[in-house]
Amino acid sequence: MQSIQEYGQPITLERAKRAAEAAEAEAQRHGWSVVIAIVDCGSHPVLLHRMDHSQLGSIPIAQAKARCAVDFKRPTKAFEDALIQGGTGLRMLNVDDICPFEGGLPIVEADKVIGGIGVSGARSNEDGMVATAALAALGGP
Repeated sequence: MQSIQEYGQPITLERAKRAAEAAEAEAQRHGWSVVIAIVDCGSHPVLLHRMDHSQLGSIPIAQAKARCAVDFKRPTKAFEDALIQGGTGLRMLNVDDICPFEGGLPIVEADKVIGGIGVSGARSNEDGMVATAALAALGGP
């Protein structure tokens, strides 16, 4: 079983900008218009970046993905996978603040959660690719 990560110092605006730039570059490379939200380790907004022509409904979804990744210290894909499996995974529908769509990732530094990124506007797995590119720009997996 994976150890529980602690919360660390909040991500800085400079690092959030670097992550957002990498996310935008990945989205542009594929022709996707997305919204990128980055929150700190307390789930408070640090940066919101809406690409031209992205759908307005993606704004709250990107924010929810980022908050969920921080609050539960895991990728939002974990919740999506649990719901897809059905059965006892459907119990998650009763949990407040769950965002069961891929595209939300915790930002971890020195084994501590310092923030989260949420991406919305493309297909769920594509949002995940964009979020992963952002983490890579910060030296993450």
